[in-house]
Amino acid sequence: MSSKIIIRLNEPVKILFVCSRNRWRSLTAEKTFEGFPGYAVRSAGTEASARIRVTEGHIGWADLIFVMEKRHAQRLRDRFPEALIGKQLICLHISDDYKFMDPELIALLESKMEPYMVVP
Repeated sequence: MSSKIIIRLNEPVKILFVCSRNRWRSLTAEKTFEGFPGYAVRSAGTEASARIRVTEGHIGWADLIFVMEKRHAQRLRDRFPEALIGKQLICLHISDDYKFMDPELIALLESKMEPYMVVP
């Protein structure tokens, strides 16, 4: 898939970050990128035990969906095939080796997101 997105004047690009439990990786991504000009960010998890479990509403809201691992993408495809039509689903390939707001995780997220957003 192409990394091109359609920019709408006066509307932020809506980014959804997804991991398993929405406690460490995706929540760190949300906290790291929230408040960046031109973007709105949210996060959710695929597991029943997630802090915030991903819903069809999350998928519909998002312009770009970033998952931490391939298995998260597959879970979304299995659960929300229709909602994902026309959506960009991008895997960041970040394994579950980090705690919430780990500086190494933040640096990795910033590096992986550079092709998709302007990181100040």
